[in-house]
Amino acid sequence: MLVALRHAKWCLTLPGNRLPYCILRAADPAGEGRELSWITGVGLTPFGRLEGRTTLDLMSDAASAALADAGLRRDEVDGLITGYSTTLPHLMLSTVFAEHFGLTPHYAHGVQLGGATGFATVMLAHELVAAGRLRHVLVVAGENRMTGQSRDAAIQTLAQVGHPRYEVPLGPTIPAYYGLVASRYMHETGTTAEDLAELAVLMRSHAALHPGAQFREPISVADVLGSKPIAAPLRILDCCPVSDGGAAVVVSRDRTGEAGVRIIGCGQAHTHQHVSAAASLASFGTATAAARAGLGTRVALADLRYAAIYDSFTITLAILLEELSLAPRGGAGALARDGHFGRDGAMPLNTHGGLLSYGQCGVGGAMAHLVETQLQMTGRAGPRQVRDASLALLHGDGGVLSSHVTLLLEQAR
Repeated sequence: MLVALRHAKWCLTLPGNRLPYCILRAADPAGEGRELSWITGVGLTPFGRLEGRTTLDLMSDAASAALADAGLRRDEVDGLITGYSTTLPHLMLSTVFAEHFGLTPHYAHGVQLGGATGFATVMLAHELVAAGRLRHVLVVAGENRMTGQSRDAAIQTLAQVGHPRYEVPLGPTIPAYYGLVASRYMHETGTTAEDLAELAVLMRSHAALHPGAQFREPISVADVLGSKPIAAPLRILDCCPVSDGGAAVVVSRDRTGEAGVRIIGCGQAHTHQHVSAAASLASFGTATAAARAGLGTRVALADLRYAAIYDSFTITLAILLEELSLAPRGGAGALARDGHFGRDGAMPLNTHGGLLSYGQCGVGGAMAHLVETQLQMTGRAGPRQVRDASLALLHGDGGVLSSHVTLLLEQAR
């Protein structure tokens, strides 16, 4: 028997069980019962070369900023979720950080899902909060990936996403895998190197207005096309940099202040791990994750006002935009060229500069997209502020477009 106790709770009384099994649901102001959580605080460090800062230092800097933004004390945090760090590959990073930062959470968890980790940690926090299990979950990631390891070590570590028997022994790097994807996608869609370059130019123009961005100097399509070849057809300006940095968000059951940003949908899709096992190098699980988050049902595509899309490479951004139907197939570069994704365009995109220009410190790279989205939705983005960010779509991927996570955020007054 299903019994409605209040607008925000439903209880199922099971046969032979005196106590009801309760599913907590956040009450929606519009009257529609659905699971909700709130992004109540955000914190972000500059990205780039941050000498002398360790993984724990960078995580602490971001976490302190996020808690201050949420107006919370450390003893009010009952949940902690962290990503991973290649420079501090500890088996228990979440509890190592809890000890370092002075937290005694009721729940701690570490997540590893490649580039999708940032949004996956937030999705997990949302699920725990929406279920009534926790009140305030600190989600934090950081890494001194630029200064804490050699270039060769970084390349070797990241290359391990490849199949240990069929791929890794052949020596491919992450850019090499994405070069394969780019070649196939360009062949099938007619996308050109110039089209991809437009996305790099756009991200750099957005980063120019953010003081924390690793790269702020303007670039042109010609600059991208003339930059150093890395893995054909990708050049160095088609690739995100390696960075030091940290990012954190607080996911709460209730609002803690004026910031009114809530998570209204999350979804994942996992189609493959290894390139050699992928059914296609031109079609991935992007749309499936978005549909599972509620895009097309709970939220109409036409109602979206802001997008935060993972951009480890220009080809990554092009594919994700097109599979999310934010651009026609093969048309992301043309839309970028026409200003569609600019700050004043119809669909502002990655207004902090994305991974390609703000920087990429590992798990914190994707979380920087979420920090920027929350700032935009609360009117705190300064010179980067867009006209309307009331409904936002965020999407990240891990591996070689292997794992996908979509978040839908809504502004509440």
